Amino acid sequence: MRKFLNAVVLIPLGVIFVVFAVANRHIVTVSFDPFNSNDPALGVSLPLFAVIIVVAILGVVAGGAATWFGQRRWRRAARQHEMDAQDIRAQLADLRAAVTASKPRDVSPSAAFPPVTYRRDKQGATL
Repeated sequence: MRKFLNAVVLIPLGVIFVVFAVANRHIVTVSFDPFNSNDPALGVSLPLFAVIIVVAILGVVAGGAATWFGQRRWRRAARQHEMDAQDIRAQLADLRAAVTASKPRDVSPSAAFPPVTYRRDKQGATL
């Protein structure tokens, strides 16, 4: 299903890019010289579609980088919570091993460890 949806989105998008490139193939000069626009020291002549597509790609990369840097505290918190969970799992395993070693063998494990109930926070994550 996912491949089908990707094809439904990507094929029309590719057709739009090809039509756009054919319609905008004349050459434009992109100048990086604000003082001399007639004969720029820093200028590039490219087809218009290439300029627009390059600017769109740079915009996507800049937006992705901004989002990635903006979410770093959430990634850091997730790493910290994962390390805490691993420590707690190790402590629980040690405690269970100690309890089973000190208890007689005729006690069933279900009686020693009651069933675990899971709670959920506001976003629905399991606590």
